Amino acid sequence: MEEQRAGNCGGPPWARGGPPRLRHWEARRKATGVPWLSTVALTVFVLVGTAFSARNQPDREPIDALARLLMVVGPAFLLLRNRWPVVCVFGVCATVLVYFAGGYPYGPLFFVVAVGAFAAITSGHRRAAWWAVGGLWVGHLLVAHWLYRYLPPRGDDAAPWGQELVIAAWVVAILAASELVRVRREVWARERVERAAAEKRRADEERLRIARELHDVLAHSISVINVQAGVGLALLDTNPEQARTALTTIKAASKEALGEVRQVLDTLRAPGEAPRAPAPGLDRLPELVEQAASAGLSVEVETEGERAALPPGTDLAAFRIVQEALTNVVRHSGSRTARVRIAYAPGRVVLRIDDVGPATGSDAGGSGNGLVGMRERAAALGGTIEAGPRPDGGFRVLADLPVQPKETM
Repeated sequence: MEEQRAGNCGGPPWARGGPPRLRHWEARRKATGVPWLSTVALTVFVLVGTAFSARNQPDREPIDALARLLMVVGPAFLLLRNRWPVVCVFGVCATVLVYFAGGYPYGPLFFVVAVGAFAAITSGHRRAAWWAVGGLWVGHLLVAHWLYRYLPPRGDDAAPWGQELVIAAWVVAILAASELVRVRREVWARERVERAAAEKRRADEERLRIARELHDVLAHSISVINVQAGVGLALLDTNPEQARTALTTIKAASKEALGEVRQVLDTLRAPGEAPRAPAPGLDRLPELVEQAASAGLSVEVETEGERAALPPGTDLAAFRIVQEALTNVVRHSGSRTARVRIAYAPGRVVLRIDDVGPATGSDAGGSGNGLVGMRERAAALGGTIEAGPRPDGGFRVLADLPVQPKETM
């Protein structure tokens, strides 16, 4: 009752799905899977069309009660074409063969066979449809050329072979058209699956990208906050001014981290809109050096080659790689000095971040996925990452990223 009241309230009839009787038929068809309307329409067409065609076939048996019954039973099998297409096509073909054997006039009963075969083939029962229609054609050959002596109408002659060629062409056309529709439906279904898989893959890649961005932003900023919080706690009583400086650094780092996190999450809230701030790149390297200095790390930056403008993806990856490498120095190294070397070459940019060491051996927090994230970023661009101990101690990260410089800066 609730659904009925909801469906009948508000809006004109065409906005509510049409007249109540039509909505009732449509709801019944969807609930049962039985095509009532089309089957009734086809039955009426067969009865009326056969009555008209019988006027031009005086040599055939007149339409009687049995003929009308067969013209109703044949289309009635079409009610099963959605749930049991094999039963439908064999029942239709058997009924039509009995009709022909009775010597009744030719008419639109052929369309019933076409609909049954189409339903069977498009639902995947190709072999059953071919056997049923082929059996009907062979049965018609037997009736028209060998059994006509024993079947009505009396005094009938064998059918001309040219007629059989027309019927054979008609059968092949029906089956070929049905096969074409079946193939097209399979192609469409496969394309839908591929589109859904591609959309899911893009969604997974976007989630991975966002997770990587959040990891890089939070890992660096929280590492700085962790170090400065330790300094503040150690100097809170003995050197309040330096502790105040550490707290100021914590406030600045957390503010910047919140801003970058908000920028990343804005892409989730408003997909398709441009980000409010440009993605970070190597032009923000001085800010990164300043943040590292606030954590007590001295960073020496060296640039080789003629600096070129990098594509946004490469620029972001380069910045994040340097950021992650410096974060690891802050977390795990006993050294307070790191060296960053950026070498520009035709078609590539090479980043080298050196930590003179030694490692502290302490756990400074983090997920341990920093190097994995750097390698994924480089691999996504077709580049490489090498990370490991240096021969003279310490640790080195070496990234080689392919790039097509757009213009010289």
